[in-house]
Amino acid sequence: MAHRTRSERADRIRHLLETEGPAIHAHASASNARRRETYGGTDDLEELRTEARSIKEAAIDRLPELIETVREAVEEHGGTVYVADDAADANAYVADVVNREAVDGADSTTAAASPSVVKSKSMTTEEIDLNDALEADGIDVTETDLGEWVLQIADETPSHIVGPAMHISREEIADLFNERFAPDDPFETATELTRFARDRLGESIEGADVGITGANFVVADSGTIALVTNEGNARKCAVTPDTHVAVAGVEKLIPTLSDLEPFVDIIAKSATGQPISQYVTMLSPPTDSPTLDFDAPDEPITGDGEGAADEPDAAAGTGDPDRDFHLVLLDNGRTDMREDDQLRETLYCIRCGACSNSCANFQSVGGHGFGGETYSGGIATGWEAGVHGQDSAAEFNDLCTGCTNCVDACPVKIDIPWINTVVRDRINRSAEAESYDFLVDGLTPDAESGGLDPRKRFFGNIGTVAKAASATAPVSNWLADADPVRAVLERTLGIDRRRDLPTFQRESLVDWFEERGGTEASSRRAARADSRNGADVDREVVLYPEVYTNYVDVGRGKAAIRTLEALGVPVRVPDLPESGRAALSQGLIATADRQASRLYAALAEDLDAGRDVVVIEPSDLAAMHREYERLLPEESYERLRDGSYEICEYVYGLLENGADPTALSTGTGSEPVAYHSHCQQRTLDLEAPTVAVLERCGYAPETSSAECCGMAGSFGYKREYYELSLDVGERLAGQVEDAETVVASGTSCGDQLETLLGRDVPHPIELLAPGGSRT
Repeated sequence: MAHRTRSERADRIRHLLETEGPAIHAHASASNARRRETYGGTDDLEELRTEARSIKEAAIDRLPELIETVREAVEEHGGTVYVADDAADANAYVADVVNREAVDGADSTTAAASPSVVKSKSMTTEEIDLNDALEADGIDVTETDLGEWVLQIADETPSHIVGPAMHISREEIADLFNERFAPDDPFETATELTRFARDRLGESIEGADVGITGANFVVADSGTIALVTNEGNARKCAVTPDTHVAVAGVEKLIPTLSDLEPFVDIIAKSATGQPISQYVTMLSPPTDSPTLDFDAPDEPITGDGEGAADEPDAAAGTGDPDRDFHLVLLDNGRTDMREDDQLRETLYCIRCGACSNSCANFQSVGGHGFGGETYSGGIATGWEAGVHGQDSAAEFNDLCTGCTNCVDACPVKIDIPWINTVVRDRINRSAEAESYDFLVDGLTPDAESGGLDPRKRFFGNIGTVAKAASATAPVSNWLADADPVRAVLERTLGIDRRRDLPTFQRESLVDWFEERGGTEASSRRAARADSRNGADVDREVVLYPEVYTNYVDVGRGKAAIRTLEALGVPVRVPDLPESGRAALSQGLIATADRQASRLYAALAEDLDAGRDVVVIEPSDLAAMHREYERLLPEESYERLRDGSYEICEYVYGLLENGADPTALSTGTGSEPVAYHSHCQQRTLDLEAPTVAVLERCGYAPETSSAECCGMAGSFGYKREYYELSLDVGERLAGQVEDAETVVASGTSCGDQLETLLGRDVPHPIELLAPGGSRT
């Protein structure tokens, strides 16, 4: 696959922002809002998610056994199971079934017509390009899902796992239908469009030789196919033609019918925010075809006129002898994914699309930008790498910024950002980078491959860059702002010249703290505050000076120190290693692993002494609380996780335990503040403590609802993503622009908002710190 250049990617993203972005954002954000509401109203949500994940884990563990179990169950009913190695194998088998059925059902007195197939929505058949294969074999194929039919007419590919035509507006669909079908009265309303589609597709279903469906789940011990839809076309495709072919990835197998319950409960909540889907159809084919009255499509589907579809003859162990059923189970790389410790989790996916809806970048460009040959959204990286190869995943992998919103959205708790990081790491190691080694000399860690993209080397080792820039400031800042230098940075490292670069401080936070008297002076200040406030705070803090706080926004570090001291807590600010967060963002896992180990080793003595590690930047805390589970020994990870806190979370704990809020900078009791919480701060459930602290100190915070600021660390600096970054950021800026005071808890969030609002956007701790933060 030929990869797009940076300019080509920028042009593609700009085109999607203009043409498909508005419709995608409207639909995806609405689904996301409904999901949040439905999740919030589900008392046993976490139990459901945990149970669903446990079932999928067990099913993938037992996959070879389940394949044989379902083979026995289906064959006992008179059906056939075929396990296809790859796309070509599956397509050839399905084409053979269709052609054989057409021959068997042909009337010898009439000229033979082309075999006809009706299909329900299926991402698995998209994966293998089944339609193209069948049509190349002379078979007429009609999609019966409304969105898929629209795409078939428009000759386009899906832009979303659940809503394939999400990128097309109603007006555009009306224009498409009017042009294609030339009705006497042009279509205008949604009702007119859907009525026409229903009648037209009903005719196709009624006359089809073969019906093809996917399967949301396949129950191994009974051979039951579960179809979860909102249109009802899938079950018509399954039961109307004499032959039904279900095509499903082997990962769709679950052991028993009782295992299906949590998935039926949670899939609609995750996909569309509905309490339950309109249609949940369970078939143990081959079954008698129920009577379908196509002149009265709204009437219930019945079997023999008595209100239920005929069941297979249980005594004989077979179904309707006049009907034919084939279950095609597709491997196509899934067995290799199962054996891959890092990609295996992808197979737990139930294709709900919640990861797409929850992603701010997806909301702007949709699956045609944030997707590969078949799959889209956050989970697409794992699927594309597994079934189509890393080249396909490489085209969009960097659109995942690791915000972790998708982790909370996923009904089976897949760590999607980690999968994206792993694939990014593998792409790094297989890529042949253009050589600009003179710009990044000394930045390639020994653990990384030499052919690494210079931009990834640069951003993945930003701590080294920041230390050098701080040591040479203000000259480094002047040089970095010069037009010739910006031109070189854009050409070689892809850093967009329109984006303001950080201003590095000559005096780092660590240096300032030592000049101020270090730990001894901090202890004296805390003791005086303790005495004045009458509190008895027996805590000691190690403030983690991550890269941005230490070298760029030193003010927020000073504010944190003053705040803690005012509440009676002495502070240490040692010169500590990087957390590995920057390296992880670029897919440099070996570098991150080494940095995590070094940081833990540097903090071990403090943890042993009972000191609390306090972190200002949420992304660094998220690394400690999430990714370190994969990078450190279990005991080390748990010690650091349990002993580390976000700054406002820690202040909240102090106030809850008797510290005096009047020692801080307080508001009037009703002073409004617009507050944007960093993505990873939210997914760590740390937005609420910041809100509570602001309220305790006399402010009236109003939180933003935007999923992300769009800056996302290095993402917003990259040339091809500049417009996308601003598009996402403008949604946030529009929510807070009327507020007199705006605060943001993340580095990237503050930088993006300052650019868009044209004014200072401090960290909340700077609002609370006594005596200001800049001195």
